[in-house]
Amino acid sequence: MTRSQYLFLSLLSLCLVVFAVILQQTGYQGVSFLPCPLCILQRIGYLGIAVFCFMAAGANPLRKLFHCLATLSAAYGFSVAARQVWLLSHPESSCGIDPLETWINQFQLAQDIPWLFKADGLCSAKLPPIIGLQVPEWSLLWFTIFLLLLIATFFRKPKLSV
Repeated sequence: MTRSQYLFLSLLSLCLVVFAVILQQTGYQGVSFLPCPLCILQRIGYLGIAVFCFMAAGANPLRKLFHCLATLSAAYGFSVAARQVWLLSHPESSCGIDPLETWINQFQLAQDIPWLFKADGLCSAKLPPIIGLQVPEWSLLWFTIFLLLLIATFFRKPKLSV
């Protein structure tokens, strides 16, 4: 991948986190989109992709390492999003109050930056779809795209051009 492609992936990943925060703050169709514990874990996956793609764009000797770490972040996010999509289709599996919420909210990041990392919602909550898909389904789609793109480009010879 080229530096500009890494920067594009980094920016796209950050934009998805910004969109999630906007949904959280403003809601959609009069419904508040409070992030659940799995949503917060997905944000960490997106931020991992953003950081590692940004580092891959700037560190040529370690580009493959950062590419691999970005791929692992995408795989992590994919697995969390897949779990949440499964919970949406099996709401009886959710216990209501998620013990993961308490665990996540005890982290320093959740206390220092609550608007980004504090979990307040339920993982199996059905919210209004956005262009036909629930937010976790969109997230699964984006993580799939990131993962496939990063895997497909891992073994290509790096280009030195911008």
